[in-house]
Amino acid sequence: MRTKTWTLRLDLFEEGDLTWVHAVLDTGDNRLESRTDAHRNPHDPPAPEIGDEYAAGRALVDLGNQLLRASTTDADANEPPVQG
Repeated sequence: MRTKTWTLRLDLFEEGDLTWVHAVLDTGDNRLESRTDAHRNPHDPPAPEIGDEYAAGRALVDLGNQLLRASTTDADANEPPVQG
């Protein structure tokens, strides 16, 4: 059995109508980073938790896409050579 722990860190910053996130996923073998943001519609009432959710959600989606690209690259590199 193999057990690993991956560490995810989300740092959220807010200033006025802008929330931005710096996300770091450390797998022990690789480190992936994402920087995303969310802008509040000026016609909406302030609700900081919504900006946090949008910005963090976007960062997590970006990290997921990065993981999928990395796994595709790694799988391709792991294929046995074609005999011809």
